[in-house]
Amino acid sequence: MEKVTIDEVEVEVNPLEVHDVRRPVSRALGTEHFAMNYFELAPGDSFSGGLHTHHDQEEVFYVESGTAEFAVGEERETVTVDAGEVIRFAPGEFQTGYVPEDAEEDVVGWALGAPGASHDWEDLESMVYCDDCGEERAHATALTREGRFEFTCTECGTETTL
Repeated sequence: MEKVTIDEVEVEVNPLEVHDVRRPVSRALGTEHFAMNYFELAPGDSFSGGLHTHHDQEEVFYVESGTAEFAVGEERETVTVDAGEVIRFAPGEFQTGYVPEDAEEDVVGWALGAPGASHDWEDLESMVYCDDCGEERAHATALTREGRFEFTCTECGTETTL
């Protein structure tokens, strides 16, 4: 049995610095088959930083307070998720969640994923603009030893590090 207090879980932010508070609760609990992250997002902040998908994991987001928006699919359909609501994304479904810049309140939310307590980088793709292709394309996504994102275009193989 493991028990933690959310405020005592160390803050660890996305390498793209798209939010100020992300607490990897599943790591603090030592889970192996379930991911659980707590977020506090200000207007303009994002859960992840960009449109992406996990081919090996479904994700569920719970908005505890405030209102978040999600861009869904490569067409970026906008879906609003209010306090007390939950949204689910199947493996392979592109999505990104954020708080609009003009929002009047912060968001407290949770990102939950299974199976797996952490990303299998081999099964994660992000939509990123490719200079060589001249348009946004799916990119394989990896995390470098320096803690930065490395994207490789699935069409032409061009690599970009952010």
